[in-house]
Amino acid sequence: METIELKFILKLLGFEDYRALLSKIELDSTISEVEREEICRKLCDRGLLVCSYKISKFKIAPPGNFLLKQDCEELPLTKQERKVLRASAKGRITAKETGIPAEEQQVVIQSLLDRNLIEVKPKHKKIKEVWLTERGKEYLQYEYNPTESCAVLSSELLSNYIQFLRKSFQEIAPSSMKTQIVNDEKILLTIQELERQFATDNRVPICHLREKLYPLLSREELDESLYRLERLERIEMSELQAANACTFSSEQIDAGIVQEMGAPLFFVTLKSNGIG
Repeated sequence: METIELKFILKLLGFEDYRALLSKIELDSTISEVEREEICRKLCDRGLLVCSYKISKFKIAPPGNFLLKQDCEELPLTKQERKVLRASAKGRITAKETGIPAEEQQVVIQSLLDRNLIEVKPKHKKIKEVWLTERGKEYLQYEYNPTESCAVLSSELLSNYIQFLRKSFQEIAPSSMKTQIVNDEKILLTIQELERQFATDNRVPICHLREKLYPLLSREELDESLYRLERLERIEMSELQAANACTFSSEQIDAGIVQEMGAPLFFVTLKSNGIG
């Protein structure tokens, strides 16, 4: 990402809901209005931003002409859209010449443009408002890597980015942390319950644990949770010895946790501090 594009996005982060009129995105004094709009278009093309337009002139496009000639009330057109298409069928017109209320003009015109029912020259299509997309948020959260370009960022832009990351963390972290805690306690209580059910020296086969916790936890999620609980010294996992393998089916053995070396981890045991 070019430095000027980064500045554009970070400037946008300073507005409520990361949304603002294009005219409010003030960049370097050397950047013209045309250049600012081009920067915005590039970011929109990459899916990081979305914008609305103010369209001054347009004419009907071939698909719009085709629809207009169909004498059917079930066509995917509102009354106002029909009116605009009829007006523009005579030639290129302005928004005022559509014959619909001023407050509805841009919404209806842009809806027709989005469906390629009208044609607009670039000079008659000006970006009005711009906002950050979910893709843009993901890029800033997980993909953007600070480079030497950060050295030229103002304290205001850096502050916008930091506040954005803090807000994102507050929205994501509490939910995920709560889920993790709930899942961990559920796993420990389930192990305790299965210990009572299967009297095997307090060792619970992981296959039974998987069966009990599905579909709450997928195979990968349970594996990750068990490794975490073992690191926290709340459980202990052990391998299935060859001498005992005959007492379990191949499906049950496959439900263990495969290791790079050695037999699969097959049993899980609660440690003395397992249940909090």
